[in-house]
Amino acid sequence: MVQRKRALVLGATGGIGGEVATRLKLDGWSIRALSRRPVPKQQKDFEWIVGDALNRDDVVSAASGVELIVHAVNPPGYQKWRELVPAMIDNTIAAARHADGRILLPGNVYNFGPDSFDRLDENAPQNPLTRKGRIRVEMEKRLEQASEAGIRVLIVRAGDFFGPNAKNNWFGQALVKPGQPLKAITYPGRAGVGHQWAYLPDVAETMVRLVNREAELAAFERFHMEGHWDRDGARMIAAIRKAAGKAELPVKALPWGVMRLLSPFAPLFREVIEMRYLWNEEVRLRNDKLTAFLGGEPRTPLDEAVRTTLSGLGCIVGGTRPQHGVTTPAAGSYA
Repeated sequence: MVQRKRALVLGATGGIGGEVATRLKLDGWSIRALSRRPVPKQQKDFEWIVGDALNRDDVVSAASGVELIVHAVNPPGYQKWRELVPAMIDNTIAAARHADGRILLPGNVYNFGPDSFDRLDENAPQNPLTRKGRIRVEMEKRLEQASEAGIRVLIVRAGDFFGPNAKNNWFGQALVKPGQPLKAITYPGRAGVGHQWAYLPDVAETMVRLVNREAELAAFERFHMEGHWDRDGARMIAAIRKAAGKAELPVKALPWGVMRLLSPFAPLFREVIEMRYLWNEEVRLRNDKLTAFLGGEPRTPLDEAVRTTLSGLGCIVGGTRPQHGVTTPAAGSYA
């Protein structure tokens, strides 16, 4: 009898963590998930362990015997990155050392500054201008140093996440209002500036295909996804309008000025404003390495991805809310 591969997912109650956990399970992996609170009965598909990603003993114990640790956990409320992010990644590194498992990290574009924007491949220099960017760079440096000591690492970087089971992202917190029929789209970017989106089921599919080729991966690997490139912001707006059946759905600008005025009193606004440059500049990841390795990139058509996301977020009247994994791309879905 073939023994099932085992994975520990940190952040399985979140968007990317939940998608990756479900996609791994569909591929025959046994999933262990760490959560600070007991999970509802309807989420018993995994082996849930009560524990905290900030507690090293909890993480090391939960990782015992696993081949993969998915580090998909972030500080709550988009705050206290300096205090919490390094501690959490250090705990994951300690757990991977104990279990001899590979670490899988969802990466983002915070790592880069303007000197890299013209060619964002896996070897682009990482010289960010923001606090969060510098923390992400430090995080990846710690992982690279750990790989030199024998710990295997895989980083898959993508654009802004969106998906039917995730609300804590720009799509679910700015463009639309989860649980409410669409009355308008609030767009954070400037007209004519391109933006890169990543549909979470596609990201999970990509990650699992890479993980399942463990024997071909180096000790430290980075891959970039292209996802959906919206060259001027109009493509995502058009897809939302089409899914809602409202061709004239109005578009409003995100009130950055008001947020700035309120930022001394609203820490979340202060943290969000720091990342505004990602909406004013074109930041486009190149996926040449990924497509050469996999033969293509899993990519659900944008209209389908947006329609499924709006349905899952409860923004389409009469729409259903799919559970994690329902929207995973078909095995041959390459673009």
